Amino acid sequence: MSEPRTPPPTAAGAQPDGGNRLPRAVLRTNNYELLDGEWFFAIDDADCGLREGWHLGHRYEHKAQWPGSIEDHMAAAKGHMASAWQDEVVAWYEREFTLPARPDGQDNHLYQLTFGACGYETRVWLNGHQLRTIEGEDVHYGEYTSFSYELHEAHLRPVNRLTVRIADTMDAETPRGKQESHVYKRGGIWYQTQTGAVRSVWLELVERNRLRSRVGVDSTIEDQLVRFNLSTRIQDPGQYTLRLQVFERATDQPMATSDFPLKLEAGQRQQRVVMELPGAQLWSPESPTLYRLVGQLIDANGHAAQIETLFGLRKIESRGRYVYLNNQPIYLDGILYQPGTATFEEMQRHMHAMQALGCNLVRVHIAGVDPRIYNLADELGLLLWVEVPSPHSSTHRSRENHRAELLRMLALIESHPSVVIWSLYNEDWGAQDIATNPETRRYIVDMYHYMLIEHPQFLVVDNDGWQHISQEGRLKSDLLTAHLYTPDLTRWQELLDRLVAGELEGTAAFPLVVGDPFFYRRQKPLIVSEWGGFGFPDYGGPQDAAARTAAIVAFKQELRRRPIAGDVYTQATNIEDERNGLIDPHTGELSVPTGLLNSRSSGSGETTPER
Repeated sequence: MSEPRTPPPTAAGAQPDGGNRLPRAVLRTNNYELLDGEWFFAIDDADCGLREGWHLGHRYEHKAQWPGSIEDHMAAAKGHMASAWQDEVVAWYEREFTLPARPDGQDNHLYQLTFGACGYETRVWLNGHQLRTIEGEDVHYGEYTSFSYELHEAHLRPVNRLTVRIADTMDAETPRGKQESHVYKRGGIWYQTQTGAVRSVWLELVERNRLRSRVGVDSTIEDQLVRFNLSTRIQDPGQYTLRLQVFERATDQPMATSDFPLKLEAGQRQQRVVMELPGAQLWSPESPTLYRLVGQLIDANGHAAQIETLFGLRKIESRGRYVYLNNQPIYLDGILYQPGTATFEEMQRHMHAMQALGCNLVRVHIAGVDPRIYNLADELGLLLWVEVPSPHSSTHRSRENHRAELLRMLALIESHPSVVIWSLYNEDWGAQDIATNPETRRYIVDMYHYMLIEHPQFLVVDNDGWQHISQEGRLKSDLLTAHLYTPDLTRWQELLDRLVAGELEGTAAFPLVVGDPFFYRRQKPLIVSEWGGFGFPDYGGPQDAAARTAAIVAFKQELRRRPIAGDVYTQATNIEDERNGLIDPHTGELSVPTGLLNSRSSGSGETTPER
C-alpha cells in the first residue's frame, strides 16, 4: 500500500508538467493518499455480482493496475495481447487500505474519496456499505470527469475494504466520443473502447465546511472585473465569510483581497462573486500571464478551509468575419488532437510538440483529458477548443446524457483561460436528424443560449463541420465552421472561393446551415475546422515527409489569402487506423519542420482583419 503523501505544492510553485500528482486543477493544502496500484479484479460475465453480493465478500481471480482500462485488464487476465467486448462489460475491483491517522487539530475534517475519472457506470462500496456521491448519486454515470464521496465515520475501520463495480455497454445513447458503439463499429475513424478505471483515485482529509475543487472564471477586461464561480459544501449551517485573495505568481503579497459574508444552509451551493483587479495583465498566447487565487471559507470560529488555483484574464469574441482575443484580431492556426489512450506524460509531449509546429490553437476532439493538460495549456499559452464526447444516436435520452456530460465538464474546467471554444456536436454525431427533427434543433439551440448566458467567456459552436442551425435568420453558433477534405490543390482553391463567397451548399459534405434561411454576408467568422489529413501513400497521401510538408505549405497559403478566421489541420498524431499524424504519439518528435503550421508571421500575402 502506498504511503501517505505530503501536501501538493502551492499553486504559486505548481508545475503543470508533473508537480501536481492529482488529476485536478484546484489544489488543497492537505494530505492525500493515492490508492493507485494493484487491485483485485474480476470480469462479471453473467452480471451476477450485485445479486450474489460480491461487495460483501468475493474471491477474485485476477489482479489489475489502477489506473488502467478494463480492456487492458481483460487482456492481461486472459494472457493475450488484445481483448474486446461486443455488447456490455461488467468489472469488479477491490483493495484494502489502512486509514491514515488524523493529524492533531483536524477533528473538524472528514475523509473524502475521489475518482479522477471512471465509467461509464460506477458503484462504490466501503466495507460493504454502498456510498453515495456528494451530488447524491448511488450510481455515477460518465467517464470523463471526477466525482467524490464523503466517508462516514460509522463505516470506517482501521483497515478498510473498497469495492468498485464498473459497467459499460455499446449503448449509442451514451456520450462515447469516437469509441465504437452499436451504431459506429471499430475501424477507420472509430476506435476501440477504452473504459473503466481510467484515472487515479485518492483519499484525503477535507474540512466539513469547505470550498469544493471547482472554480469558474469570467473576466470583463474593459472594467478590470473578474467574476468567480465557487461551490460551497456545508455540514454545519451558519454564518461564513468567503475570502478571496489574488496574488502575482512570484509574490506572497496579495494584489487584491475581498470578503463576502454568506449565510449558508447544509448542502452544496454555487456562489458568484466579483472582484476588481486594477492593473492586471491579460492572458494571451504571446504573454500567458497567470495569477494565483486563494479562496478561503471561514467559519464563525475563524477556521479557514482553503483552496488555490491559477487563472488568467482574457476575452474571446466572434465579431464580423474575425475572432478577437482581448479586443485584438487573431488568426487561429489550429490542429486536431485526439489523445486516445495516450498517457499523461505522452499528452504533455504532444502539447509541447503542437506548439513547436506553430499552432496557437489545439482542438481536443470529442474527448476528455486529464485536467492537468488544461493547466499546461494555460502555462504554454495554447488556446483550446474542447468538445462534448458525443453520443452516437439522436434520442431524448441521448440528449439528456449529452447535457449531463456537458455540465460535468463545465464544472471542472471553466477556470482555464486557455479554453476559448466549445463544440456541442461534431458532424451530426448524436444529432443525425438535425435537419429534420425540430426537437433536436430545439435542444441544441437551448444549450447554445444556456452557454451564452451562463458561460459568456467561451465561443460556442452548435454542430461543427456542417449543418449549423439558423433560427429566424440568426445562426445559433458563434463560428461558421466547415470540414473540407481534398488532396487536390485546384479543388481546394475552388472550395475556399465558394466558402468565402457564402455558398452554403456544395462545399462541405452537407449543407452548412439548416433550419431557417441564413444569409452569410460575412457576419460570422469562417473557420475551416478540419482539413488536410495528409498521410503517406498507403493512406492516400504524399510520397514522403517532404511532399507532405510542401502540400501543407501550399494549402495553408491558400487559406491565408482569403478572409478566413482560422483553420484546424487534421491531425496531431496517428491513432489506430488513422495514419495521418505529424507527431510521434510516444516520443512527441515531429515528422515535419517546426513552425510548419504557423501562418501568423509568414508574410505570404495573407489577409489581415480591419482594425
